[in-house]
Amino acid sequence: MPLSIEGDNGAIVISSNVKANGTDIPGGIPIAAVLLVTNTRDVEIEGLIIDGSNNGITECGPRLEGITFQNSTGLIEHNAVRHIRLSPSLPGCQSGDAIIVETASGLSSNVQIRNNSVWDYQKNGITANETGTQSRIEGNVVTGIGPTTGAAQNGIQIGFGAGGSIIGNTSTSNIWSPCVSPMDCVTNATGILIFESDDVLVENNSLGSNQIGVFVGGNNTTVISNNIFDSVVLIGVALVGDDNHTRLNGITHSDQAAVFIQANGNRVRNNKITDAAIGVLKISGSSGSVITGNQFFATPITVQDPVPRASIKVVPQR
Repeated sequence: MPLSIEGDNGAIVISSNVKANGTDIPGGIPIAAVLLVTNTRDVEIEGLIIDGSNNGITECGPRLEGITFQNSTGLIEHNAVRHIRLSPSLPGCQSGDAIIVETASGLSSNVQIRNNSVWDYQKNGITANETGTQSRIEGNVVTGIGPTTGAAQNGIQIGFGAGGSIIGNTSTSNIWSPCVSPMDCVTNATGILIFESDDVLVENNSLGSNQIGVFVGGNNTTVISNNIFDSVVLIGVALVGDDNHTRLNGITHSDQAAVFIQANGNRVRNNKITDAAIGVLKISGSSGSVITGNQFFATPITVQDPVPRASIKVVPQR
């Protein structure tokens, strides 16, 4: 049934001592969502401040979430979603998703997430998961908590068979501080994470002060016309799936490499790369890559091809 929730300017939704009010898909883990929309259509949430600072959760479960859509369609626009995190004594819990859309097997969700302010989350800023989920994530500003030894953060994630586009967002300050060199990173934090999803469009985003600007762990994704800067310790764009296209991006100051290739048939074309230790780093065993038309500035090694097999690890939210 259609429903529109439009807050007066400054309206705050702040729940005290939140309790489990649902379960996640597909694992069945208890969740405590400040706003939960489930099994309905055409729900619009606009102009609210969603604040999780008084959540009262004292353990890793239930998992704290800000706005959650399950098996539903609608619009999330012009909201501020903040303080979706547990107490400082629980920094390592995989909890604290500001906005999440997910879908059960055989059902569908289609949610537009536009022009929101998302900050002070523990795990993920904006997440779209599971087959059957489609989401256009556009014009949001997503700000991580900066260096942390707790959960490795991801600013924006599309994963596990979900589809959609990530356009015109700003995602910054996602850094897992124990990752101090490429050889010592058990995991890392990302500005945008595509994980086990294909055919995603990543366009015209601004991504800075993340360990990896864009991680593509799927196939046939296009990463185009993004501004990616200050990739701390690691990489501007990581291509760990097949047949992805990375073109017309400006990539500035990547500590390890501007572009990392560890898969087959990827195309890296017409990017402008400045101040990277290595411009394009191609891992042994990757085949069919096309690297052409790129411009390199203040980058001692433009293309290193191949190098011994290596891997990079991320921790998506599921």
